[in-house]
Amino acid sequence: MNDSQGILWEVFIQSKPGQPHKHAGSVHAHDNEMALQNARDLYCRRSEGTNLWVVPASEIVASSPEDIGSFFEPSNDKVYRHPTFYNVPEGITHM
Repeated sequence: MNDSQGILWEVFIQSKPGQPHKHAGSVHAHDNEMALQNARDLYCRRSEGTNLWVVPASEIVASSPEDIGSFFEPSNDKVYRHPTFYNVPEGITHM
């Protein structure tokens, strides 16, 4: 969305090196440099992160809630992906 505040950007923060980035929120900015600065000022005031990602909200692609059944159900044509395909030796209780 483009308005007087600029483009909407989604912000992802990495709390420690090696950790995954997590969604923190959104900021408005006119360019990527401004988006990084706004995200830093808003979400990292108390050293909450070590790395930031900012992504234009219009570039994020997501699945639809209506697709929950067909999109996430496992494929039945590849039985080797199901754990029932394998023989489990006796005595093994946890895999």
